[in-house]
Amino acid sequence: MTADSTPFLRVVRGDPGPEEVAALVAVLTARARAAAASRDGAAPPAPSRWADRSRLVRTALAGGPRPRGPGAWRASGLPR
Repeated sequence: MTADSTPFLRVVRGDPGPEEVAALVAVLTARARAAAASRDGAAPPAPSRWADRSRLVRTALAGGPRPRGPGAWRASGLPR
């Protein structure tokens, strides 16, 4: 048996389905790519919009910024 013909994965126990083997290969590939990227000195990817904590910061509502200063409480109830 040569080095090219040796299997990459070998099932020792159980009977995994094709989906389970594919999931394992996907995880191992992702980890290998992440390790290679960290060795190459590549910058880490930007966080996804879902994981980005800046989305928790309140933003102005539609219609622009709210009035500030003297009389702002009165102006906040007036139509725009």
